[in-house]
Amino acid sequence: MFKRYISYYTATAVVVSNMIGTGVFTSLGFQVMGIHSGFALMVLWLIGGIASLLGALCYGELGAALPRSGGEYNYLSKIYHPAVGFLSGWVSATVGFAAPVAAASMAFAEYFKKGTDMHPILLAGRDFSSALLATSIILLVSGVHFLKVHIGSRFQNIFTSVSIVTILFIIVNGLFAGHTGDANFSPSPSAFHDILSSSFAISFFFVSFAYSGWNAAAYIAGEMNNVQENLPKALLRGTLFVTLLYILLNFVFLYTTPIAGMAGKKEVGFIAATWIFGTLGGKIMAVIIAVKLISTISSMTLAGPRIISVMGEDLSVFKMLSVKNRHNVPAIAILTQSCIALLFVFTASFDQVITFIGFTLNLFTFLTVLGLMILRIREPDLPRPFKTPGYPFTPLVFLGISLWLIYFGISDKPKESLAAIAIVLTGLIIYYFGKPKQSLGNTKQP
Repeated sequence: MFKRYISYYTATAVVVSNMIGTGVFTSLGFQVMGIHSGFALMVLWLIGGIASLLGALCYGELGAALPRSGGEYNYLSKIYHPAVGFLSGWVSATVGFAAPVAAASMAFAEYFKKGTDMHPILLAGRDFSSALLATSIILLVSGVHFLKVHIGSRFQNIFTSVSIVTILFIIVNGLFAGHTGDANFSPSPSAFHDILSSSFAISFFFVSFAYSGWNAAAYIAGEMNNVQENLPKALLRGTLFVTLLYILLNFVFLYTTPIAGMAGKKEVGFIAATWIFGTLGGKIMAVIIAVKLISTISSMTLAGPRIISVMGEDLSVFKMLSVKNRHNVPAIAILTQSCIALLFVFTASFDQVITFIGFTLNLFTFLTVLGLMILRIREPDLPRPFKTPGYPFTPLVFLGISLWLIYFGISDKPKESLAAIAIVLTGLIIYYFGKPKQSLGNTKQP
């Protein structure tokens, strides 16, 4: 039996780092284009946090009852059919983790360039500096996690601490910097008009992306110490902590920075830091934010390959992906995810990456939480060390929000939604072509 190196602290760090990434430092610029009320924007981020907490409560029960690495891949294989579990793993492997790694690395490159005034690197008349920076950080982080599991865990813990300190530093200084923004935080009639507008619905799409990652610890359950107790705690406390940080950070952005200065801009963290700390201080904070984004890349490099590795254990066509090195690290899976992330870096824009992942990830979290209710009915005697508080209202509210997002994705962004569905159908073809083992979805955890 191998030793489990991932502690409760590391699992919580994975949740925090997966959530705190590119979304919170880019979303507000899109939101203020249609919403000008500070109150409405705070409500927007609060609803996103509530939805994530409800989901974390549901995943806490599933993770404690079915404690194996793989997240939705593990749950959906057992609750529905191995094919459904495979599709969630396929989406996570091709989109769910690799695409956000690419997005975070691209954001890292932009913040680093703004902070250092880096000169363009021209090849054939094109500036490849961003792509080269993004590639370098992906390879560096992948190399660290290619080593022993506990080395990757320590690396994750250190950079998560840097991430938290950075955000707290911005929040504290922003609160004392003075009210130089122009957002109105009172619950006025115009605020409620914004809440009921189509812009609010559109903005919730970006908030949903910013909060994605609340379920990250479920993907590494098989390597956690005392998983049945620590997994629910890591999911809940990590999600609650990030929710509080998000609300405070976005309040500071709006409190210190004029809305017009952020509208349509991705680098809202740099813009707000310039208002808080001045030009030089803004550049310094841009570099610090870039370093902070390393924790996001690291957490997804820690969690994502575990899904790919479990798929390799269960599906013969992907057997090579289950290969681990002598330190029990899923080496081939890490290499595979990194290559997919690099493909996104060189072929897709930042906006395309964000838009593409939203529909697919929300679809499978919807199926997973629905599966919680199915499992309660089908296997009432299954040992459940942790039970979802407020059941059945907790999963029902989450399902309602998720269903609304799925409907919104199909109606407002049909091209992206159809592309996501195409990815899912491709996975279904591969599943049946791969001749799955009889044990698929029932493999015992190590």
